[in-house]
Amino acid sequence: MARGRRPRAGGFTYIGLLVLIALIGILLAAAGEVAATAAQRDREAQLQWVGHQYRAAIGRYVGLRRAYPQRLEDLLGTESDAPVPIHHLRRLYPDPMTNAVDWVLLRAPGGGITGVASSSKRRPLKTAHFDDEDKDFEIASDYGDWKFTFAPGVVRPRTP
Repeated sequence: MARGRRPRAGGFTYIGLLVLIALIGILLAAAGEVAATAAQRDREAQLQWVGHQYRAAIGRYVGLRRAYPQRLEDLLGTESDAPVPIHHLRRLYPDPMTNAVDWVLLRAPGGGITGVASSSKRRPLKTAHFDDEDKDFEIASDYGDWKFTFAPGVVRPRTP
């Protein structure tokens, strides 16, 4: 080797740096997928909670009025014909899957709203281990098949 010349090692460092950047990218993509799945599971749990709130509110409304509500707003208890407003629901909860109050309203045969369902067509992650009142959700192909309906005369035990 000639005096004053250094061997070239810059190529190996560059390749090592590219491999390191590729590995970091793969790890970040995997972490993003895990975070997205966890967020969807959280929205599923919220959907079940909100759906149960609507189901219970419709049940209380039917128990008091002996008729199904005509609009979701009727569950808020803002009608003026009652001396003391009865709030069956605190507010109109949005659909956690769409983040909007765009529920599919399930109609009773004689009119009125008997339940709600999500307007989302995404495929659920949860497919088993539902409460007895939600056993039909196990065969759902999308969140729209999760129907939260009130059926009079059906005792629905609540599990904590």
